[in-house]
Parts: sequence; structure tokens; C-alpha cells
Amino acid sequence: MRERMALVVIAAAIGCVSGSACAMSSAERQQSSSCQVIDGNKLPAESGGADALCREIAAATAQAAPGVGYSIEIRVLPRARLSATVTTTDGRQLPELGMASMDKPLTAGSFKRFAASIAEELAKVGATKS
Repeated sequence: MRERMALVVIAAAIGCVSGSACAMSSAERQQSSSCQVIDGNKLPAESGGADALCREIAAATAQAAPGVGYSIEIRVLPRARLSATVTTTDGRQLPELGMASMDKPLTAGSFKRFAASIAEELAKVGATKS
């Protein structure tokens, strides 16, 4: 009796896990996002670095363009400039986005403004998708 009960529990668990995995993988594909910063070591330490920049982008995008997945590559350029190439998960590439801080090094505030502009562009793409 216990063996049968154990088999039923195992079968139910496998069914639940496989069903959830399928549902999660399609949702993850739609909303998955990745952020890569090239030459992030050039960012000022007080800015929070590459991780802080990617976190700001994720937060701004979650607010302005929920459900729009993306892959972003940010290059840190000389003279306090950033350049971003953004591709949505459905393959659309946004025009290259850039940012420069003319009078001071990049800061956490610079990251917020750049993240907001990226999120705004992703929101436009998300709106045209609907």
C-alpha cells in the first residue's frame, strides 16, 4: 500500500514539475532580460559599477515596459560616455542609444537617466507589439 502511495505521489510531483517548467520557460522567454557591460572596470567606483547600471536598467524597464524582454550590451567609452545596443527577445534591434556626462564622471544619477531612456524606448517597442 505504501509503495503504491509513493508511486502516486512521485507521479503527481513529476507531472506538476514538468507542467510548471513548460509554463515557466515560455514566460521566461518572453520576459527574459540580460545586461552585459563591456569595459565596466572603467566606470567610477562611486557610481556603483556595472552591476548598479544593469540593476537600474532592470528596474526602469520593469516599471516602464513590463513584460518586454531584452538583451543589452553597454560599452563604456572614454570621456564619461556610454553606448548601448538593445535587442528585444523577439529579435527587434533598437537604434543605438548613447549617453555622455560632459562636466563630471558618470554617477548613479547618470545610470538612472540612461536606464530611463532605455526603458522608454523599450516601452515604445512594447506598445507597437500589442
